[in-house]
Amino acid sequence: MSDQELELLEGAVSAVIFQNEENGYTILKLDVRGEEVTVVGPMAGVAPGEYLSVRGRWTRHPTYGPQMKAEVVDRRLPQSMKEIFHYLSSGAVKGVGKTTARLIIEEFGEDSLTVIEEDPEQLTKIKGITKKRARQIGEVFRQQMGTRRLMEFLTEHQLPLELAALLRRAYGDVALEVVKANPYLLVNEEFEVEFSQADGLALSLGVGTEDPLRLEAGLLFELAHNNYNNGHTFLPRRKLVEATSALLAVSGELLEDSLEALIRRGEAECEQVAGQEAVYLPALHEAEAYIAQRITEMSRAELLPPEGLDKLIRRIEKEQRIAYAPQQREAVELAAGRQVMLLTGGPGTGKTTCLRGVLALFEMMGLDTALAAPTGRAAKRLGELCGTDASTIHRLLETGFDPHSGKLVFTRNSYDPLKADAVIVDETSMVDVPLMAALLDALRDDCRLVLVGDPDQLPSVGPGSLFADLIRSGAVPTVRLTEIFRQAARSAIIRNAHLINRGQVPDLRLNQGDFFCLARRDPESVLDTVVDLCRRRLPERLGIPAGEIQVLSPTRRRGTGTRALNQVLQQALNPPLEGKGERRFGDWVFRAGDRVMQVRNNYDILWREEGGTDSGMGMFNGDIGVIRSIEKEITTVDFDGKIVEYSPDMLGELEPAFAVTVHKAQGSEYRAVILAALEGAPMLMTRGVLYTAVTRARELFIVVGDPAAVAGMVNNNRQTRRYSGLRARLTER
Repeated sequence: MSDQELELLEGAVSAVIFQNEENGYTILKLDVRGEEVTVVGPMAGVAPGEYLSVRGRWTRHPTYGPQMKAEVVDRRLPQSMKEIFHYLSSGAVKGVGKTTARLIIEEFGEDSLTVIEEDPEQLTKIKGITKKRARQIGEVFRQQMGTRRLMEFLTEHQLPLELAALLRRAYGDVALEVVKANPYLLVNEEFEVEFSQADGLALSLGVGTEDPLRLEAGLLFELAHNNYNNGHTFLPRRKLVEATSALLAVSGELLEDSLEALIRRGEAECEQVAGQEAVYLPALHEAEAYIAQRITEMSRAELLPPEGLDKLIRRIEKEQRIAYAPQQREAVELAAGRQVMLLTGGPGTGKTTCLRGVLALFEMMGLDTALAAPTGRAAKRLGELCGTDASTIHRLLETGFDPHSGKLVFTRNSYDPLKADAVIVDETSMVDVPLMAALLDALRDDCRLVLVGDPDQLPSVGPGSLFADLIRSGAVPTVRLTEIFRQAARSAIIRNAHLINRGQVPDLRLNQGDFFCLARRDPESVLDTVVDLCRRRLPERLGIPAGEIQVLSPTRRRGTGTRALNQVLQQALNPPLEGKGERRFGDWVFRAGDRVMQVRNNYDILWREEGGTDSGMGMFNGDIGVIRSIEKEITTVDFDGKIVEYSPDMLGELEPAFAVTVHKAQGSEYRAVILAALEGAPMLMTRGVLYTAVTRARELFIVVGDPAAVAGMVNNNRQTRRYSGLRARLTER
């Protein structure tokens, strides 16, 4: 919606109902020509008595009725004595109550606010106000004026008002001056402003097109954007300069000088790696080099196996009622004598059996073993398979606040390592380079590490191709499970997954057992079929409730993307009902009963255990839950027994999850999976995406779409190249 389409409201703030000091989200009452209107949005520091011009759009809260969602806010300080008294007596200025406000007004009249800001010592004329108290009142008011001017600056340059609270938290009273001095800092992760917006702001403030500040900011942006969005740990120098040249429309020669300046100052690292002149962000360079060093040291360590290893293995086989195949026995034996090992294989090859065996062996050896996985659902599944507790890697490493950086960090590290004697990590293909570096840093020098995964799954969302690089380097002791066991081979899901992985198209006409293809060749019929499967056919015919079915799509957009699927599935599975709480956020109406996904790591969000006393901090990207209720501005979500409360401003961390992308489903397993496969960008309609989707299903897999599109995915083995130096570093070592 453009500014021209936004509605305008003007009036005085009569009451502030709610204000989040962390991000400035506010709910207030605005007196518009005698009528009180509810306004919501980011309005840091707004207080009763202020005059606001609000441009926004109307929304309807199911309980509280119509509200104006503010997008642009212009603030005017109170001017009349009545407005000033209302403002001061509201408690907006710490240290000033109703009685003091009245005395200030009586003494200074309409100049009261000017006196407080510019000459607060005059307040000592009022009985009871000491010099110290006067200075404190003035200091608080000047801070509020700083927030106000920052918001005015953001409004003038059409930047999100949410930035005011974030900038104040990062830079305090000098936030506005810092932004004016270097607008490009707005591109940093904590602010998430588009580079084009920050660049436009800088140019409008007088930064020249060839200013070193602009050139260096462009280089760092390209480096960070490509690393964290495209999975690279470095960029070849030539590609970095070419991309930045196109971004800024400047010559490569100018950029070479700026790149050298960044390297000299340590803001970028340049090194010959894998035949490339590689440019790294310092944090990724340090992480990759550390992984190579630590994994090499662990790979060379040969540990003394326990006495009577054969006897122990026979005991495990007896207790678990199995007989190990040669490769499985090799895996258990390797774990006994090596500090680090990789265990890999496709579905049905016995990875779980090996994993249980290794865990049992470690227990017999008296080792305290921690189980971990990258996502909450993967950790829960790992714990269920092994009959013991498992956690996410993030929770294993714990989080804390770093007062120096102002950021949350892992509290477990080389100074305070994990107490575990051994760590087993499942779904390692999802682990990126920074997370693996953090995990290795938290291991004691003698701690064992077993990394389990399938390198043919989609790679991690974050930087690097960690698991594949470890395997391909040949430098780490590895067991590859290749035999598909007879019982597993009865499953068409497993047989077809291996066919797909080999580049062979399954016979989609053979609807048998647990793998089906329902041919549909237009988006409307795909959506109708998916809805019918979830609402009626699978629950009624196979006894699989909708809550145990996960709909997947390779893409978010287009006619059969997750956006369209979520709309029709919500209407079919969780329609609106009188008394059922709702809340609109962006283009989505969240509703009690919706399945939702946490879409970013939030280390400081609180959760409590349902029906218990346990509580903790942190929800992570990919966690899926169900909205329990939406009441009094609070949305309560149940994440498999962990209860989390979201205020209205936090709803941007949630997305509907009746349907999710295949990438988001990594590490999870579902009783039934329905894949909508009709259309999508070639980079998404790939063999790896199809293989990952199929292997998410435990009992039933149904693909709904065009068989030709499915065949096209099998034949499209497109793998976006990731620039990573880990394999080369390991090989060299």
